[in-house]
Amino acid sequence: MIKILVVDDEKSVQRLYLQRFRKEIRAGDVELSFAFSGDEALQFLNQGDELDVTMVLSDINMPKMSGLELLQIVRQRYPKLKVLIITAYVDENNREKAINLGADDYLAKPINFKELKEKIFDMV
Repeated sequence: MIKILVVDDEKSVQRLYLQRFRKEIRAGDVELSFAFSGDEALQFLNQGDELDVTMVLSDINMPKMSGLELLQIVRQRYPKLKVLIITAYVDENNREKAINLGADDYLAKPINFKELKEKIFDMV
């Protein structure tokens, strides 16, 4: 089972992901958890063990802690965890920073869920 932590300050994203991954969730292939800030994501990761999360999907633009800042911390603490950065603002500087900081991929919104699922299943 692929356990994904979705990090986005927009709470409506939760309903969207649950809807788009409905089939995979029912089949027991995917389990989704949600955090609505970088701090909340770190709390979630810190309370479990490394098997609790396979992958983090993080928005880049969030208040207090950006997705890039979260990525840096995750890379230091959980080097084996896959991290995909997702952004509404395609920016080559941020893309380059994300890849240099160790992001496994960088995707633009609106999310192409078919492409996202392919990337997720190819990574694990």
